[in-house]
This record gives sequence, C-alpha cells and structure tokens, in this order.
Amino acid sequence: MPRSTARLAAPPALLEQADLIARFDAIRARAGVPIDFPPEVLAEAATVVPEPSDADLTDIPFVTIDPAGATDLDQAMQLSRRANGQRGYHVDYAIADVPAFVLPGGAIAAEAMTRGQTIYAPDRHTPLHPSMLSEGAASLLPDVVRPAFVWRFDLDEQGEVQAVDLVRATVRSRRQLDYAQVQAALDAQDPGELGELGRLLQEIGERRQALEQARGGASLPLPEQEVSTDGSRNGFTLRLRAGRPIEDWNAQLSLMTGIAAAELMLKAGFGVLRTLPPPEIGAMKRFQRQAVALGIEWPEGESYGTFLRRMDGGRPKELALLHSAGALFRGAAYAPFDGEPPEQTQHAAVASVYAHVTAPLRRLVDRFGLVAAYAAHRGQPAPDWLRAGLPLLPAAMAASDRLTGEVERRCVDAVEVAVLAGRTGEEFDAVVVDADADGAGGRVQLLEPPVLSRSSGKLSPGATVRVRLDAVDEAASTLKFSAV
Repeated sequence: MPRSTARLAAPPALLEQADLIARFDAIRARAGVPIDFPPEVLAEAATVVPEPSDADLTDIPFVTIDPAGATDLDQAMQLSRRANGQRGYHVDYAIADVPAFVLPGGAIAAEAMTRGQTIYAPDRHTPLHPSMLSEGAASLLPDVVRPAFVWRFDLDEQGEVQAVDLVRATVRSRRQLDYAQVQAALDAQDPGELGELGRLLQEIGERRQALEQARGGASLPLPEQEVSTDGSRNGFTLRLRAGRPIEDWNAQLSLMTGIAAAELMLKAGFGVLRTLPPPEIGAMKRFQRQAVALGIEWPEGESYGTFLRRMDGGRPKELALLHSAGALFRGAAYAPFDGEPPEQTQHAAVASVYAHVTAPLRRLVDRFGLVAAYAAHRGQPAPDWLRAGLPLLPAAMAASDRLTGEVERRCVDAVEVAVLAGRTGEEFDAVVVDADADGAGGRVQLLEPPVLSRSSGKLSPGATVRVRLDAVDEAASTLKFSAV
C-alpha cells in the first residue's frame, strides 16, 4: 500500500534543537533497524571482485537522474530517436549489476536476505548492502566504469516496445543529474543536451502513460511532506510537495523494464513477479461514495486509474480522497515460481504482468529478478542459488516492508508533532477522510498545516469540520484532536 513520506529541508542545527534527530534514532532503535554490518559482511565487500561482463558499452553516453544528493544510483539511461529513417525511440537502460558483487552463499547474500531493503528516514538511510558497494563499487556513479545489466528497447511512435535485448556489460555514466535540473531545463526550453534529454523523456514517458491508461493502469500520486524552517514560534513549517512530471516520466522507464522482465520470466517458467489483485468491489464502492460526498465529479465510465490521475494533492478534498484510495491498492505480493506460473500473475495497478528489477542496490528481490530475466532471455537455466532462494523471498520482503512502513509512519508522526508543538488548544479546518463504524471518530486531513491525524467526535466522510488540538505528546509522537 502506498505510504506518505517526509523530507527535511531544515538546517541540521534546527533539527538537533528540536530533538528530531534523536526521535528518529529512537524510532529506528524501537523498530529494530540494524545499525552496523557484521565484520564478515564488510570483509567480503572489501575484497569481492565482480564477475566479468559479456560486453563493453562504455561508449554509450549514459546519464543518471535521481533525487539531489543520492549516491546509491541503480539506473542510468541513454535516450534517442531511432536511426535509419525509423520512427520511434531507442532506450538503453542500465541497471547496476549487484549480482556480480554478491557471492552465492556468502556473507553479503545472507545479510541482504535478513535486511530485505534499504530503509529511508528523513535524516538518513540504512542500506541493504554495505555503503562501499551500494554507494561505491556497484553504484552507477559518473566517470567510472561499472558492471550493469543493460536493457535495450526499440519503441514505436506510440511508445510500444517493438524489440528488447538484455546484456551484461560494462558502462560509464557521463553525468549525474537530479530531477530538478532536468525539469528546469525542460521548462526553460533549453536547446542543449539537457533540454533534449528532458524532451525525449517527456515524449517517451507521456506515450507510456497513455498506454498504461489504455490498459486500465492506475497510480496513487500522494505528495511528499516537506519540513523546512521559517519564522514561526517553533521554527518549522510543513508543506506538501507533489512529484515533478519528470519523476513520473522517469518511473515509466522502470515500469516498462519491469513488464519486459516479467514476460521473460513467465516464458521461461521461473522467476518472481510483483502482483496486486484488482480492487475489491466493496472498497471501490466506498471510494466512489466518498468522492460523491466530497463533491468531486467522477464521470460514468471513467476508470479509477484515470480518475486518480486527475487528483491534485494540493487541494485539500482531493488530498483526503487520495489517502482513502490506499484501500484500492491492498494485497500486493511477491510471487516466486519455478515451473507453473503463480495463480495470480497480474499487477492491477500496472494492468500487466510486472516484476521488480530496477533497484537492486536498494531492494533484495530485484537481484533475483535481474538474474532470472537474464537467464530467461539467454535461454539458460536458472542458477542453483536463485532456485534455492526464490521461495524465501516473499517472507523476507514482507518482513522488510513491515519494518519500512513502521519507520516511515513513525517518522511522519514525529515530524507532524514537531510542527504542531506548542499549539495545543488551537482550532483547525479539516476534511474528514474516513469515519469509524461506531461514529466516535476517524481520520481528518488538516488544511493548514497539511497534517493527517485521528480525531474524536461525530465525523462524516467528506465533511469539512473544525477540530481542536487537545494534546501533543512529543515523547510518543502523538496528537489528539477533537471535533468542535
């Protein structure tokens, strides 16, 4: 299920003053987030020599596009228009070859199975692999040669995949870019290389979005909470930041790759899919009733995916509805198979078969998915270590998802408490997101600051209400509201 996340833009000194860093440390400690890697894992990471690649693609001018300051770079891209008079696009999409650094049965592999994924908190992250790999030798950093799985796509004018190849090769990224840079160049109609990259990414991304919409796919565009400093009494302000268009277009490359990987695995008869059942009828009807209660028009015949795309997280009522839409995205799972495909193969939100293969530095399952897809594409049998590990993945990933969800949820709570500290007794306008069955309370979305919290009182979904902040417990990171 999609989760809200918080990002800090305030100076470190202010964070320390407000004790937020200490709260995040306490959240990690209570949740059991690992601190350090065992000595044997660090020793293996320091001495491991990556497997040799099959090809040299260092002549391709790859670039990376990530959040500013990121150093665990999983993907690099090179986009172009097809040559020789052919209409459409060519995409070279390099994914960090983490399997080249992980010895089957070794200490890194065992530790990664325990951790499951990188855990991101507002102040720092706890990596899946030692940083000397995830932010060093295996990361697609600029101006260094790295091993990678390179997906090579030919697309037609509509963005449909016409041909796909997958090779293990050495690559060299030419430049590390961030989303803001590329978006700014595109918005300014920069005629240079950066502007052309933005235009190509927009063209390909929008075409892939149209195909997704035609398939009936859906996404949940929850905005990110951003905490920064201002002149208020506690020094903090909270705002919502919607994703940039360039981020959505970039995500379409990952989705395209995940679909191609899943198709390869299913054809070969082994691998691991990411699945999601269609929304339950009851959940969909409740969601539609809430849209009506909020006064948000939903034309007859419009799919829920198309409807969600129109929602603007900057509008309070639509933000409240987006929070409720999380009920439509429940039941996601990892489905490994070796022989017969799993009973459920589709990912309802993607409206296709789909696999996670584009973030191996940060997510355990992607390492297995990449190797399975590569073996399938080459007509080779699955390695023994992969077959042995496939059945272990659902439990490992479910445990890490729960841990990540707990940390993210509690960090968001801590941020909201810091923003509202000292405001006990004040009243706020809010929209009711949902109400308890007994009518004694529910969740409300404050209009300003944009805080989602529980409130007591008689609440009706979709109603605009006035709530009072009755108590702030900074130690427990909890807020108590009541309807006025």
